Amino acid sequence: MVLSDILLKKLVCPNCKGKLVYEKEKDKLICHKCNLAYRITNNIPVLLNDEAEKL
Repeated sequence: MVLSDILLKKLVCPNCKGKLVYEKEKDKLICHKCNLAYRITNNIPVLLNDEAEKL
């Protein structure tokens, strides 16, 4: 899946409101400040803290 640049600029980490980085290889959104990875399912970012993967 390819997220649009416009969408990526608007998405923030639900935990710290920091910037998310899209990793195409893993198909995840990464928050380096919180060390969390948010998965993308069916082309929809799952931005739930309970669903986040710790890095």
